[in-house]
Amino acid sequence: MHYDAYMRTTVHLDRDLEQVLRETAIRTHKPFKKVLNETLRAGIEQATGMGQAEPFVLRSRPMGLRAGYDPAGFNQLADDLEAEAFLETTRKLMERGR
Repeated sequence: MHYDAYMRTTVHLDRDLEQVLRETAIRTHKPFKKVLNETLRAGIEQATGMGQAEPFVLRSRPMGLRAGYDPAGFNQLADDLEAEAFLETTRKLMERGR
């Protein structure tokens, strides 16, 4: 959302809030003013319920798998691949630590 109209004003921030906003601006490479506006907008939307999107609904549909393919097997394959990747990463980290 983009707002062209703006109002110049002075805001007195608590030091801890200013620090968090400045650190966020540095981390995200955004201007302080933009971070302040986005943070205020998000807080107001959350407090008032304004701007909340409709809940995401996932509609299922048939996968169209050929006969003989077990969808549960795909989950097992994904688990096996993830476990192998974890073990490989752990092995590399342990080798670096020696």
